[in-house]
Amino acid sequence: MITVSLAISSDTLRSEALNCIQNEGIQLDFEQKQTVDLDPLLTSLERARPDLVLIDISSLPEPAGHVIERLKGITPGTMIVALDTSASTERVLECFRAGATEYLFPPLAEGLQTAIQKREAQRTRVENNKPRGRLLVFLSAKGGCGATTLACHVAVNLASATQRVLLADLDMQAGMVSFLMKTQSPYSMADALNNTHRLDASYWSALVSQATPGMDVIAAPISLSGRSEMKLDEMRKVLDFAHRHYPWTIIDAGRGMTPNTLTALEAATDACIITTPEFPALQQTREILQRLLTSGYQHERVRLILNRVPNRPAVRPEEVQTMLGIRVYASFADSYSELHDAYCQGELLPPDAPLALQFRRLARKLDGAEQIRPEKRVSPLLAALARMKSRAA
Repeated sequence: MITVSLAISSDTLRSEALNCIQNEGIQLDFEQKQTVDLDPLLTSLERARPDLVLIDISSLPEPAGHVIERLKGITPGTMIVALDTSASTERVLECFRAGATEYLFPPLAEGLQTAIQKREAQRTRVENNKPRGRLLVFLSAKGGCGATTLACHVAVNLASATQRVLLADLDMQAGMVSFLMKTQSPYSMADALNNTHRLDASYWSALVSQATPGMDVIAAPISLSGRSEMKLDEMRKVLDFAHRHYPWTIIDAGRGMTPNTLTALEAATDACIITTPEFPALQQTREILQRLLTSGYQHERVRLILNRVPNRPAVRPEEVQTMLGIRVYASFADSYSELHDAYCQGELLPPDAPLALQFRRLARKLDGAEQIRPEKRVSPLLAALARMKSRAA
């Protein structure tokens, strides 16, 4: 759906413009009936990032070129259509030099329809040409297994100047990502889900916060109503959008299997199931794995991560593998005090902390930079020959 904002003083131009955009595929986002004070329009554009802005330049208090440059500065991805009550060669040149996409005067219907079609084709072309990145869902088997901790640290380690990362909080019970990443955006995943009809790069940039260079964060809803089960069709659209726009999308799915979680797992390229070597957590992990695999989820998409392993665990990692029937992808020692000290400060682990170095290695492994090399096997015959050669020497 195309979104449009209007700032039109002329009754004639407004009437024609409104008639042209009365279409089920077009949504009027904002309308201003005067162009003397453009501050409300600029504020609206910064928040909404519409696809098109129709601006009446016939009665502006300043040169049209200056106004269009201001509009382009706030929303560089928005198409600016200058409307005039009559044709003026000087204003045509001024508008196009300032960055306007179209200059129209009555009758508007044909030219405005062409502009809308051009914008729709542009959006479709951009979306279709974007390769999909990787989408990882971090899910705790039960509370306290550490999905949020792992998601945040892995996202920070994957982010770089050349590799943008989205960290999205779908934990409807705790929603701690914004606290740990120190983001202050008033918007959340609920805003994205309620506005999928206008979801594009410009609107998305208004929803997310930049936590570190190369890393965007979108928080879980704050209100209880926003944290109820989300509309699954809308969630699929949002995840698909993220999948196309980021090389990496990291989802903190919280704990347990909910409709929200299942929808995220369906979209995921990798499902990182976080558990601990405690029998309640392992039992929950078994149920999650059985539910996924019996529903057709590919075995190779599952990454089992064993977290908070004590020095003397009741169940060793190799026993966990036997019990659950799946290889342990990574394991981490129990460093509760280390994490507690960092979280009391509202921060992640310092980069040189032992556990932080392990998290960095996990990020490299997920990225393919650090592969587990299979142990070389020597045939019995070669081993015997080697022993004989050693004895002879």
